[in-house]
Amino acid sequence: MTHFEEYCTKFVQSVGNKAGAISPAIVSSAAFAYETPETAEGIFNGSVKKPLYSRMGNPTTARLESIMAEMDGGIGAVATSSGMGATTLATMSLLASGDEIISIGGLFGGTYSLFNETLQRFGITTHFFDVDELEAIQNTITEKTKILFLESVGNPNMRLPDIKAVAKIANDAGIALIVDNTITPLSISPLKLGADIVVYSTTKIISGSSNALGGCAVFRAINEGDDKFKTPRYGWMTKFIKGAGKMALIPNAKKRALRDIGMSANAQASYQTMLGLETLALRLPRVIQSVEVVAKALDDEGLNINHPCLSKHPHHKRYQEDFSNGCGTLLTIDMGSKEAAYSFLNKTKIATITANIGDTRTLALHMASTIYSDFDDQTRKFLGITDGLIRISIGLENPQDIIDDFLEAAK
Repeated sequence: MTHFEEYCTKFVQSVGNKAGAISPAIVSSAAFAYETPETAEGIFNGSVKKPLYSRMGNPTTARLESIMAEMDGGIGAVATSSGMGATTLATMSLLASGDEIISIGGLFGGTYSLFNETLQRFGITTHFFDVDELEAIQNTITEKTKILFLESVGNPNMRLPDIKAVAKIANDAGIALIVDNTITPLSISPLKLGADIVVYSTTKIISGSSNALGGCAVFRAINEGDDKFKTPRYGWMTKFIKGAGKMALIPNAKKRALRDIGMSANAQASYQTMLGLETLALRLPRVIQSVEVVAKALDDEGLNINHPCLSKHPHHKRYQEDFSNGCGTLLTIDMGSKEAAYSFLNKTKIATITANIGDTRTLALHMASTIYSDFDDQTRKFLGITDGLIRISIGLENPQDIIDDFLEAAK
């Protein structure tokens, strides 16, 4: 049984029902009746496991959360309204004014803006490093550092982190490690590599068809003995550990972020995301194979392609050793100038021009004029954004059709 085949069975068996309606029910009620005041008290203090209010959770969403937690080997998960909602939930549940984040590697523009602009307004400082600056990362840790954050694959700079090495730094220092695994579900299992929280934009490859906006944060269990979340650095966690034990990171996230900020998932999106999950393990290996075929063919034809499967990539060896199950749907093409990039995008017949990634169809976007249009030159350089950079997300089309179309568009 291959790595992906294992999940084919897990997902379809987890999503469907054995009795009654096979497809999961969509519970669209915003509120839930408690029947008695005693039941209401129990629901609010956590002793009664029934829905409280849809901002805090929904039966349809709870089904999705259980599947996502099982997928990553977590103790539980919290689904959110978007991928940025998941990142905000995971980070804000651990942060207060005066705290610091260390952000490692390439970074999606929305996450960079959250860290560099929004959180800064609330007195939270973020230090940014390349994936290979491990010594500098270690030397930057202080008593104020609460989070090490990294993307499993740099979006869009395609640089690959040594997740195990970063996890060792985080765990030795007693600091929470959050990994954005949006691009590599199933391919990478961050909790097994030492992460504490994994975040996803489920809008992308998990849903797969641009039809459901959503996100999810998956949490590890609190250890029975020593645990970083039992130290003074995370002193507020004591009450959650006392009340919820190994599940403590879940109520911490819900009460310190979801309840007050309200990045709640809706039932319809959760249902559609589960439908996408049923075929994820079938779609992902095809896309991973196609990405390599397309990247190598276009590189052979002289296009400026960036993907770790290419021997010229600085992390090619890491790709072969640590990313044997692929690194997602992305590659980039640098056309050299904005004008050449626009010409390519106007000529391609296959690629859909959009800001999304991880779709069933191939997607493309000029980075500098869209997501990173308001970033200064220094920040663009750090994030790998050049004037001619086009991010490509490979879909389910025949890879040779993509190659032929791109070569014609590049003329």
